Amino acid sequence: MKIGYARISTEDQNLDLQVDALKEAGCEKIYHDIASGAQAQRPALDDLLENIRKDDVLVIWKLDRLGRSLRNLVDLVEQLENRGVGLKSLNDPIDTTTPQGRLVFNIFASLAEFERELISERTKVGLRSARARGRVGGKPKGLSEEALKTAIVTEALYKEQKLSVNEIAKQLSISKCTLYKFLRYRGVQIGNYKVSKVNL
Repeated sequence: MKIGYARISTEDQNLDLQVDALKEAGCEKIYHDIASGAQAQRPALDDLLENIRKDDVLVIWKLDRLGRSLRNLVDLVEQLENRGVGLKSLNDPIDTTTPQGRLVFNIFASLAEFERELISERTKVGLRSARARGRVGGKPKGLSEEALKTAIVTEALYKEQKLSVNEIAKQLSISKCTLYKFLRYRGVQIGNYKVSKVNL
C-alpha cells in the first residue's frame, strides 16, 4: 500500500500541489502537517509512523518535506527499513524499493555518518585546544547546541563545494541568510562559490 505524506511550513502555503502529485502516484491514504522544517512536533507524521505497516511504501513530494535535517532523514529511513517499509520521493532520486534508490540513499547515509563523526572529532579537538589555553569548554554564546552542529555541517558542505548554496540550505532546512550567518560564525571566508560536478 502506498501512503503519502505532505508538509507545508505555514497556513499561507498550499498543500494541493503535493497532495495532487501523491494521489497521482497511487497513494491510498495521505497524511499532512503544517509545520516548519525545523519544528520537532509533527502530529500527522507521528500518526503515519504509528500506523504504517510492513511492505507499505511511504511516498513524499521531496526529501525536505520529511526530514528536519540530513541526520534526521537518515534516522527516519533506517526506522522505516527496519520495519520493512519503503520510501519514494517524487522529485529526488530516492526510491528504497529499488537497488539504485537504496544505493543513492546509502550515499546520503554515509555522508551523514561522516559528518557526525567529523563534528564529534572537531568538538573534541576544539575543547582540548580551549583547555590548553585555559578556557572553559562548552557551547559558545549565541548558538544553541543544535544550531552549532548545523553550523559545522554547513561549513563542511560549503567547503566541499559539491552542492549549490541553495541545495545546502534545503538539505539542512535553513534559509540562505541563516546559512551565511553560520559561515560567518565559523569564520569561513565567503567568496566565489563554484559547484564541482560529480557523476554518480
